[in-house]
Amino acid sequence: MANIPLAEGPSGAKPKPFFTAPRVIVYTVLITCAAFFLFPLYVMIITSLKNIQEIQSGNIFIPTFSPTLDAWAKAWDSACTGLYCEGIKVGLWNSIKITAPSTVVSIAVASVTGYSLANWPFKFSEGFFAVLLLSNFIPYIVMIYPLVIITREMGIYSTLPAVILVHTIFGLPVQTLLFRNYFASLPLELFKAARVDGAGYWGIFFRIFVPMATPIFTVSIILQVTGIWNDFLFGVIFAGPTNYPMTVQLNNIVNSATGGKAYNVDMAATILTGLVPLTIYFVSGKYFVRGIAAGAVKG
Repeated sequence: MANIPLAEGPSGAKPKPFFTAPRVIVYTVLITCAAFFLFPLYVMIITSLKNIQEIQSGNIFIPTFSPTLDAWAKAWDSACTGLYCEGIKVGLWNSIKITAPSTVVSIAVASVTGYSLANWPFKFSEGFFAVLLLSNFIPYIVMIYPLVIITREMGIYSTLPAVILVHTIFGLPVQTLLFRNYFASLPLELFKAARVDGAGYWGIFFRIFVPMATPIFTVSIILQVTGIWNDFLFGVIFAGPTNYPMTVQLNNIVNSATGGKAYNVDMAATILTGLVPLTIYFVSGKYFVRGIAAGAVKG
């Protein structure tokens, strides 16, 4: 009978154990940092679900055994924001009216400008880009007084169009930089092939570049919506008392001097104010790092 060779044992590197010292250290640091940033949110949520008696008599870190949504209902519908007791819902609609057009217009203009700078260079385009890049580092506070005068002379001061105009202007430099770097990172052969096939300026933009730019459009939307929605300064200066966005309404609720402090209402109003940018980020966040990284390689 022929000798049959025995099967060889498993080859390759020995699997490493899951609990190694470097891995334990990394996960410990990550969990600690996550707990550090999430703990205030935990306190806000449990406080918003308590009644005022529990807040005044108990530990703020202990959750309630009889949660109630009364504070959320009051924050939304009847909390006083100065002279008006209509809740934070009025500020919500004002914020939507400000954020939606500001985001759309700034991204539309910045995408076309970035596309032009990356693929259709014109005379003094490098100088124009340098000035645009420099404007990213000018403090907002320096431009407030001139913008107040400009919007007053235009007859739109203390209106929603004034806030929309200001947010659009301040969003253009950084958005143009993002789009210019992203479009510059795309293969130049695509642009040349489209030109050979007879495609023009807008044909190349809409048929080739826009479909490939989903990550950077997502990054731009997240940055613009988060920045505009969370803004307080421009809203309180340019909007006017009847057009205050949600952040200004929240400030008026929290700093109200009438009666005792309703911490549960304050916390509920704060969470309601932050729901929109948080939702947008968690829904489309997977594209965020991809878009940032794609535009950081070239340009």
